[in-house]
Amino acid sequence: MLRNNYVTVDLAAIRNNYQVLRNCVPSHVRVMPVIKADAYGHGMIPVAKTLQMVGVEDFAVALVEEGIALRQAGITARILVLGAAMQDGVGAAVANHLTQTVFSEEQLSWIETEAARRRKTASVHIKLDTGMNRIGLRSDEEAIRLSAALSRAEHVKATGIYTHFASADEPMEDGSLNAFSHQQLQRFTKLRSHFDEAIPAHVANSAMSLLAPEAYFSMIREGISLYGYPPVKTVLSFTHALSWHTEIVHIKEIKKGETVGYGRTFTAERDMQLATIAVGYGDGYHRTISNKGQVLIGGRRAPIVGRICMDQTMVDISHIPDVKVGDEVILIGSQQDENITAEEVAGWADTISYEVLLGITARVPRLYMNA
Repeated sequence: MLRNNYVTVDLAAIRNNYQVLRNCVPSHVRVMPVIKADAYGHGMIPVAKTLQMVGVEDFAVALVEEGIALRQAGITARILVLGAAMQDGVGAAVANHLTQTVFSEEQLSWIETEAARRRKTASVHIKLDTGMNRIGLRSDEEAIRLSAALSRAEHVKATGIYTHFASADEPMEDGSLNAFSHQQLQRFTKLRSHFDEAIPAHVANSAMSLLAPEAYFSMIREGISLYGYPPVKTVLSFTHALSWHTEIVHIKEIKKGETVGYGRTFTAERDMQLATIAVGYGDGYHRTISNKGQVLIGGRRAPIVGRICMDQTMVDISHIPDVKVGDEVILIGSQQDENITAEEVAGWADTISYEVLLGITARVPRLYMNA
């Protein structure tokens, strides 16, 4: 590593976060970690290997390609592809024992044909659209038709049925589930009634898992909470797994009235000392936090000044003593008594912690701790 710009991922923190949710649900309720999008930027394969070692039997990804990568890495647990089953991917999914998401007779027909050709039984989960309006069957008529088609399919077995909630992470003021989420849960129950009641159900994402025990069913899906960022207030103890580090590469003095960076968006109101740090939007450091964000140097906050460049960023260190080239800079994480979270960075960028975490690009190495 020739440039000290890297991410550390604490796998012990991820194990802890998994166990926190494992301990808060009944023993018969399975916990499915969601490790799509490279485990929200934390590294899909290291995270999967870590969790499989502690007994995880179910994972969720978004793409068939992600499932194949897990199989090639030696992951033997059940893998659900949350994205819609697509004709071009059916063969690879069946060959790699991936569970596909279906909500139409046409999708079921593709999978039945491929499974029959390979003399296998393919596993599917049925997706119900209860108000997200993304993917899934919506009507009683669609449910009845798909249920009938499943009963005729000789090489496909439905091993799950699920939905996704649109606003479960926006609870009422008293912390209870909002009215729309209750409506979705009722809609799920109605649509599910058209299918074999023995098919295991899962509807609870990270927010629902923390707010609505009535939504546990057979399994819960653990997404952002797995990485230490529960989407709703909770008394449970989650730990941030990811820290982002870089270093100072240059220190300079500027005079009152001088400008900084592209577009000259920052003008010094006094004489200042600035540091240039080795990170930019090419690394996934959001350009939208220019002139708003902060970093940690010497245990103190240093404001970003000027526009974040592709590879470099300037910060004000006038108030921080004894700073030198090579000093560590924390973008996300803790330094002495100060801490910057992905949620705080997301607030500066007017986005969500998910995007901040998985937006860190591949040119930033990941170093794994406590494997």
